[in-house]
Amino acid sequence: MKPLVLRAAALEAKGFSDSPDSIVFRVKSLLSDQAPLERDAALVTTIDDATKAALCGYRTVLLHADADTRAAALEPFDSFIRLPKDLGYIGDGDVLSFHVGTGRARVLYRRNSKHNTFLVTERCNHYCLMCSQPPKRADDSWILDEIAAAIPLIDPETKSLGFTGGEPLTEWKRFIPLLAQALDCLPNTAVHVLSNGRAFASPEIVSAWAAVCHPDLCVGIPLYASTDHLHDYVVQARGAFDETVLGILRLKDKGQRVEIRVVLHKLTIPALVETCTWIARNLPFVDHVALMGLENTGFALANQDLLWIDPEDYRSELALAVDILSASEITTSIYNLPLCLVEKPAWRFAVQSISDWKNAHLPECADCAVRAECAGFFTTGRLRTSRGIRPIAA
Repeated sequence: MKPLVLRAAALEAKGFSDSPDSIVFRVKSLLSDQAPLERDAALVTTIDDATKAALCGYRTVLLHADADTRAAALEPFDSFIRLPKDLGYIGDGDVLSFHVGTGRARVLYRRNSKHNTFLVTERCNHYCLMCSQPPKRADDSWILDEIAAAIPLIDPETKSLGFTGGEPLTEWKRFIPLLAQALDCLPNTAVHVLSNGRAFASPEIVSAWAAVCHPDLCVGIPLYASTDHLHDYVVQARGAFDETVLGILRLKDKGQRVEIRVVLHKLTIPALVETCTWIARNLPFVDHVALMGLENTGFALANQDLLWIDPEDYRSELALAVDILSASEITTSIYNLPLCLVEKPAWRFAVQSISDWKNAHLPECADCAVRAECAGFFTTGRLRTSRGIRPIAA
């Protein structure tokens, strides 16, 4: 199983020598005669497509790897990119970036996907034992400029949009304005931000966040235990628990939506019921709690012996934790776990949460009666299967 390729080297590119290092553009098909915007690129597969794109006024075209075009057909255009086969799925309304220096194209947004998330930065003040996106120290603030260029190109009918990291609030004075930009350009789009929550211990940052006044903005914050020593150990940052809880309290004091996330592994499972009881008693006002199966990639691979536990071995703890939260009227979900590893009474909490570009099922799932409702498996990292995987009869 392989995840969908989201970045690859272009087979050929011309006309970008005087351009900035990174160019962001929207892909447009030629199904209509609508005049292109400045940063629209026509998707061309035949000579007739190239002719039509020129007549419509396009200055940039994208060619699939096997596109039937001749050099003369490309003369009317200022620039073109020939995409590799790995990016052959690109279609109308998608947003790409092209880095002139490296010749690599990156897919920033897919119009037909329900799982569009921007990576804001790879920098972070945590070093979580199971981090799927291991932090880096290099200055990658250029990504913020790229996101700002991409947001106006996104289809305004998009249902939801995510921002993740690293820690997105590393440069909060630049990131929070992106949330305001998203509200301006995509007023009907729900926005979800993944943050470790510590920045919200600052009244200044919480006030700036709340001042965006986004009606459908939620921040997902991990809380791995009800005790500081365990949470701080999992995230490898002393004092993180206290700042995270303070950040949650300050966000809710400002009326902001907060989701708590608990990743399930060998360190958090023994305390899971206690953690959920603590959340129900002390943070009953949070908007959502997500109990999440482990993605076996990034640091989780290096720490497998420390973290791996077969989900079959914590079925009862998970069911009890869900009961505790739901009994307290806290909206609760189970993420990233196939239904055959979840007690049947808890199925109603299980969500198809794995992003479509890295989601698949095993051969054993072919005859499963509930496959269509099941979360399936990650295609990233190294799959570790449970002894409890089995097709469910109708």
